[in-house]
Amino acid sequence: MKIQFLYFDGCPSHETALDRLKKAMQLEKINAPIEIKEIFTQKEAENFSFLGSPTILINDEDIDMLPQNPHFALTCRAYTLPNGKISPLPPLELIQHALRK
Repeated sequence: MKIQFLYFDGCPSHETALDRLKKAMQLEKINAPIEIKEIFTQKEAENFSFLGSPTILINDEDIDMLPQNPHFALTCRAYTLPNGKISPLPPLELIQHALRK
């Protein structure tokens, strides 16, 4: 299993999101390396399909649904929680679901 954690240092939520990814892996009993990559340039954002920080890719697929017209950029990312609220962190359940696929 290939697990990538992409982040932009300008967004403060990446450390907590990485901890959440590790917790999801532990809950799902997945022991795989995490490739951690800081995104520095717009070109890198485009090359890595980076929708914002943090982005988690499992086997090269984003854990969340991509918008119809994705905009890859050095920006902070927002995730929709199960209750409909917006958060800078992906929900634990979303990460677990992606790991199971």
